[in-house]
Amino acid sequence: MPTYTGISSEAFKHPLDRQAEEALRSLPGFDFIARKFVEFFVERPQLIYLMGNTIQVGPRQYSTIYHMFRECVRDLDIYPEPTLFVEQNPQANSYALGQEHPYIVINTGILDLLSEAEIRAVLAHELGHIKCGHTILIQMAIWAMSAASVIGELTLGIGNLLSQGLIYAFYEWRRKAELSADRAALLVMDDLNPVMTSMMKVSGGSLKYANECSLQEFIRQSEDYQALDADGFNQIYKFLIYNGGRGVFLSHPFAVERVHYLRQWAESEEYRQIKRGNYQRSPASGAVNVEAETAQRGEVDTLRRQIEELQREIDRMRRSDSGNI
Repeated sequence: MPTYTGISSEAFKHPLDRQAEEALRSLPGFDFIARKFVEFFVERPQLIYLMGNTIQVGPRQYSTIYHMFRECVRDLDIYPEPTLFVEQNPQANSYALGQEHPYIVINTGILDLLSEAEIRAVLAHELGHIKCGHTILIQMAIWAMSAASVIGELTLGIGNLLSQGLIYAFYEWRRKAELSADRAALLVMDDLNPVMTSMMKVSGGSLKYANECSLQEFIRQSEDYQALDADGFNQIYKFLIYNGGRGVFLSHPFAVERVHYLRQWAESEEYRQIKRGNYQRSPASGAVNVEAETAQRGEVDTLRRQIEELQREIDRMRRSDSGNI
């Protein structure tokens, strides 16, 4: 697997991702939502929940998955290493969240349905979200929608400020962000097939009838889906389906669309240049040396992080006490 030392997310971020984020940030109400998110959102409770109700992956826990994960972290030059959890859930799904302490949750449904190569592609995809800085906006979107639908006017007017346009912009950006994360998966895998088969299987794969699923037919389905745009009414229907026409907004593009965009990029000069090592670099990059790390080193790092967190908490309490004098 290739390693992209020092790579910046700008090297592979999809232009539709950039455009959708710019449109979202420019809308009235976004700055207010951002301020209130920082004021009210607390990351630690979710980490406590995951620590208490899932399995944290490590050198002695899902060791195969952990080794693949660390290789993906290294290949995308992500530092510090996010935390990985496995949740008991038959739905084939995964997600990445967290800002100060980024983490990835992968359901057992993914582990049971996909091959090791496809699981690696999923891990690389979620790490792509972290590399691109998507997680803070994803959390903001989830928090804002929840505040609007559950608490409404009690959340200092957040419910009123979440106009239909802002809701649309949040979901439009979330869908386009997936295209950048798919590119990260392709960079790590250096092979389109496992990335595409992971999408196919998550869409409708079956363990019992896996031998009757064809990637080539799924690609053909993707092409047929794109051809639907020749009829203008189909474009309207697609827009409505994505944006609440069936009762809910969709947070991900259809898998056949993602396959279409990824196949296009795999044939692009931009992708070929990155493969040759010609890519934009970030001065704030770091990497994990997979081979050098051992189980003992992992435990030392965990203890070091706990001590640092405790020291920060002590310093915060001291500052608070001195301010009360």
